[in-house]
Amino acid sequence: MPTLQFKGKTFVQNYHHMVKYHEIIPQKEKSLTDRLSLHDNLIIHGDNLVALKALLPTYAGKVKCIYIDPPYNTGNEKWVYNDNVSNPMMKDWLGKVVDREDLTRHDKWLCMMMPRLKLLRELLREDGVIFISIDDNEVHHLRMVMDEIFGEENFLATIAWQKKFSRQSDAKWFSDTFEFIVVYSKNKNLWFPNLLPRTIKQNERYNNPDNDPRGVWTSGDLSVKTYTPDTDYPITTPSGRIVNPPQGFCWRFSKERLQELIEDNRIWFGKNGDNVPRIKRFLSEVQEGLVPITLWLRDFAGDTQEAVREVKIILEDKKFDSPKPKRLISRILQVATDKDSIILDSFAGSGTTAQAVLALNQEDGGKRRFILVECEDYADEITAERVRRVIKGVPSAKDENLRNGLGGSFSYFELGKPIELESILEGDSLPSYRELARYIFYTATGEEFNPSVVEEKRFFIGENEEYELYLFYKPDIEYLKSTALTLERAQALGPINEKKRLVFAPTKYLDTEHLLSYRIEFCQLPFEIFKIKG
Repeated sequence: MPTLQFKGKTFVQNYHHMVKYHEIIPQKEKSLTDRLSLHDNLIIHGDNLVALKALLPTYAGKVKCIYIDPPYNTGNEKWVYNDNVSNPMMKDWLGKVVDREDLTRHDKWLCMMMPRLKLLRELLREDGVIFISIDDNEVHHLRMVMDEIFGEENFLATIAWQKKFSRQSDAKWFSDTFEFIVVYSKNKNLWFPNLLPRTIKQNERYNNPDNDPRGVWTSGDLSVKTYTPDTDYPITTPSGRIVNPPQGFCWRFSKERLQELIEDNRIWFGKNGDNVPRIKRFLSEVQEGLVPITLWLRDFAGDTQEAVREVKIILEDKKFDSPKPKRLISRILQVATDKDSIILDSFAGSGTTAQAVLALNQEDGGKRRFILVECEDYADEITAERVRRVIKGVPSAKDENLRNGLGGSFSYFELGKPIELESILEGDSLPSYRELARYIFYTATGEEFNPSVVEEKRFFIGENEEYELYLFYKPDIEYLKSTALTLERAQALGPINEKKRLVFAPTKYLDTEHLLSYRIEFCQLPFEIFKIKG
């Protein structure tokens, strides 16, 4: 398979492994919930690369659908490359606006996207799917980097979305009216799209002029272009008229099969019995929904003008550049999610994804959850504020559901300091007990950390099929300097069972014989955080 080469690739293709885990700090005053939780709907303010890494202990392999709307790299967006990769060339990129004259703008965009896409893939379920909005500037590069990360065999579609209706008269060559949504699955053999609901307009094509007891129907052409001699014959209508297939065509069915269909009242010759025959297709016999297609017009999925109006109605005087319409995200959710799915948007912008999730939950009684990540300073006053208002209700909205409020809740978090294990015993940037437990449990087992099972008094942080895990730790430098795994503490762990005990502590005062007798594997903080998952 051809591979995509770009400046900086060597330094970013494994950079996601080097990104440090960070604390995720709850912000009660910015949340809209009775109980702050990482298992609530989430809005996280901070660098999305860091946030995605911080989400791994709780959400690795849990997300059903990802939608992202990254910078399109048009040269006019004023986005800045800010990943602190250890490379002189890339250090020089830091903090500088990427404009259209920048000869390395495509390299910078790919260096920004690659580690994020790799972490997004880790967060996806095996039957998960990712939708990425993009335009002509980077769609070709995006396809190649996605082929490399997700595998070209997992490519599903490139959807063309009609972003605007009016012609741009001052366009130099062509008036640009479409953007793209690139779609990949994590495993194509495990993901299947939901059928889209039929519209009233589509169902209006069905009627029942002959009062058929099977209900309303529409008619289809009986002729086909694929020629076979046994389906090229004259048909006599009930009125006695002789009808032949159009020149170069033949009938869809053999004489014998056609007669069976006539006897079953599935061939329509018109009210007077002298029309060219057509096959009856009953609404009751077609699929309950429609297979999604790759052309999404504005009457189906909204456009940018609709999105701007939505933001104005909800946020009033607050402006946001290039929002996406709720109907676009709603269509993605209809195609890609179940009622209990987790949806992630790591370029959250104005918060459209959250509104679409809440609206669909209200419509079908679902319990979908959203995770939004926004790095910009407007995360609270625009992203979260939109979600607050749609939950509580927007008095000026024409839509009754939005006016009354969509309901729901969310917990707001800020990214905290990195969990620097090498500096724990020096007392620098000490994380909370639960934050360190979350990090250690995931790093040691590769499995989701469940905070509800933590028993801090007996230092228990969770278990899997092989291990019980214990953490002797407090965010107190004097405690860390004086704490060790002793015989008394080993005995206090409780009854010995078949599972081994993985014990993390600053040091130990037990010999190998006692460790074996209590089925303990000792891991010294901060040096022996390792991956059992391999």
